[in-house]
Amino acid sequence: MKAARRFLQLAIVASLLGMTSASWAATDIMWWHAMSGELGKQVEKLATDFNASQSEYRIVPSYKGNYTETVTAAIFAFRSRSQPAIVQVNEIATATMTAAKGAIYPVFELMRDQGEPFTPEAYLPAVAGYYLDASGNMLSFPFNVSTPILYYNKTLFRGAGLDPEKPPKTWAEVGADGARLRAAGAACGFTTSWPSWINVENFSAFHNLPISTRANGFGGIDAVLTFNNPVVVRHIAQLAEWQAKKIFDYSGRAQSAEPRFENGECGIFVGSSATRADIKAYSKFEVGYGMMPYWDDVPGAPQNSIIGGATLWVLRDRPSEEYRGVAKFFAFLSKPEVQAAWHQNTGYLPITRAAYELTRSQGFYDANPGAAISIEQITLHPPTENSKGIRLGSMVLIRDAIEDELEQAFGAKKPAQAALDSAVERGNRLLRQFERASPDR
Repeated sequence: MKAARRFLQLAIVASLLGMTSASWAATDIMWWHAMSGELGKQVEKLATDFNASQSEYRIVPSYKGNYTETVTAAIFAFRSRSQPAIVQVNEIATATMTAAKGAIYPVFELMRDQGEPFTPEAYLPAVAGYYLDASGNMLSFPFNVSTPILYYNKTLFRGAGLDPEKPPKTWAEVGADGARLRAAGAACGFTTSWPSWINVENFSAFHNLPISTRANGFGGIDAVLTFNNPVVVRHIAQLAEWQAKKIFDYSGRAQSAEPRFENGECGIFVGSSATRADIKAYSKFEVGYGMMPYWDDVPGAPQNSIIGGATLWVLRDRPSEEYRGVAKFFAFLSKPEVQAAWHQNTGYLPITRAAYELTRSQGFYDANPGAAISIEQITLHPPTENSKGIRLGSMVLIRDAIEDELEQAFGAKKPAQAALDSAVERGNRLLRQFERASPDR
């Protein structure tokens, strides 16, 4: 009988211990992202470091494919109420996410509700501006941020009789240097990646030209595209003319141009600052760096470039305990030492001034030439309505339309003006479809 009572007592104690242990278990917070390879490892490190810094919450990263696949997965999950608390979304989908008001928990509200410090003024203006609403409130959390910069092959420059310490600053200089490189035997003078992002979107911002009316869409969903202006038309026409002699050589969409620079085919490359680490690792020559080129006869140029990359959105209808953890995670990500390490390990920009200053004080920029160019470029001047970013609905589809038409121009199938007129017409149809479907209509 005593043995039975003893067994019962032990069972009750074990049960109570189990209940206590369960109450101490960390709250899991799902984070769906689109970072693979080395970048995915850095995402895992961020989660691991945060999890180790406290015991209440556990960030659980999950790779869901590219940006489109990740957002699509989150949308389907929301319909079945299995959505993550955090999802990574690329910057050009900001307007689409903003329109989904019932599904998103704006970051400024989250941080306010949870009592975590959060001031947009702490972030680089060209970064914060992309994700602010009309009242200056931040809707999502800036995460991986990049901007286009110029890379050049110092070995090919020497072989062509060019100064290896002098990157071309203007498009005219890029064309002249490209011609010299071709004459010296290079397969192509220069190329660019992400055709629309670099040659239309960032080109316009750097020349302080609008992409559309309504402050590039920040002023309302009834924006109308206007990038078929004389300056952009001249630029695309010049690229098409250079294409004929492979002074410029179109290499395709997204990042397909990058390997052509790394293997020494093209002497100059304009691409994302976030590819700097890969270019340095895979190129068998000394790499030089410069700011994105500009046409020096355009008033106001150079202005500042705009960002690419992605941001972290918080989704509604998760348990309140998870939101307390998300707010603490975002506060962790904002720490200067965390941001500085992310910047230095990935090539993405630091999102805060403090992280930039810390990186500089650590001597990183002195030891890594070219690493500061992206920050210098996006902070070159205070952003204007034309250079703080783009907030247009269906921008992913609009970018596809632009690149369809750029390929027509580069392939000599359409004059630059006709190609850009068609891109604007197609893009405006997409904008009107988005406007009709928007709850703000």
